[in-house]
Amino acid sequence: MTKRLFLQALAAASLAGALPHAAAQPVTPIKFQLDWRFEGPAALFLQPVAKGYFKDAKLDVTVDAGTGSGAAVQRVASGAYDMGFADMAALMEFHANNPDAPNKPVAVMMVYNNTPAAVMALKKSGIKSPADLNGKKLGAPVFDAGRRGFPIFQKANGIANVTWVSMDPPLRETMLARGDLDAITGFSFTSLLNLEARGVKLQDVVTLPYADFGVKLYGNVIIASPKLIKDNPAAVKAFLSAFAKGAKEVMANPDAAIDYVKQRDGIIDTALEKRRLRMAIDAVIASPDARAEGFGTVNPGRLSLMASQVSDAFATKTRVNPDTVWNGSFLPAKAELNVLPPKK
Repeated sequence: MTKRLFLQALAAASLAGALPHAAAQPVTPIKFQLDWRFEGPAALFLQPVAKGYFKDAKLDVTVDAGTGSGAAVQRVASGAYDMGFADMAALMEFHANNPDAPNKPVAVMMVYNNTPAAVMALKKSGIKSPADLNGKKLGAPVFDAGRRGFPIFQKANGIANVTWVSMDPPLRETMLARGDLDAITGFSFTSLLNLEARGVKLQDVVTLPYADFGVKLYGNVIIASPKLIKDNPAAVKAFLSAFAKGAKEVMANPDAAIDYVKQRDGIIDTALEKRRLRMAIDAVIASPDARAEGFGTVNPGRLSLMASQVSDAFATKTRVNPDTVWNGSFLPAKAELNVLPPKK
């Protein structure tokens, strides 16, 4: 081979090697904080990770279990996480109590259109309606979303007074089952199954969902840090698009999706988590309100009312500004948000 041919071949080889590298798009790492443990609803996030939907969107997403919505908001605010999943009321409270915080997370997609919060009592207590809670002893952890929002439920239903008992989360359902409490607050799809695990038959439980008794609070949202929104808005949009694709599949076949939760926590009760996920889908994700408003988005009037209610109930330092807690500009197209399963 002549020197000229050798140099041409070398240049061609160099070019061939450089083209894939030049064409490759950078992958954005996203640390995502759940609100709670790896239970049924976590499949909404774990399935698109496992099936490569985030990877296809040039995102390297890691999902970690959480310890409550308040903690999820704080961890995104601290910069430890880029995005997370948290109760809208907890996000509003953080905004209003930390007006000067430099990195207040923002809600970018509605997932639980209705709060899962509910009051639960045993039928033998005689409690049949909110009015029956007058003078009763209620229990929940101090950070429980249902307990924090109870003043809104209380006002909407004319409940004069109740007495609160605090405990760690694992003891809540145990104390109700053994008669130490008249009622508890909690996420319905969590507490009902926890009661059943403690030997209580579901037909012996009275459930008063907040959404059914005049309290139209939004539930959990996907949140993002302002830094990520500013530095890489395309990543936020790509995340929501990949999530929506996965969520549609999860809701179409929730039982199969629990396999992805099992991969992250091998000791879960598979049958129990299948039920928990189906309950969450029916009660708060594909609820009548969600179908009316559309998956992923919010109704401005309803959001404003919630902001006012949270300001009052949580006695926040400043009033919640609904315009600063929500940013729907990264939502996928309407066709991509058509993810809810057919009505049963």
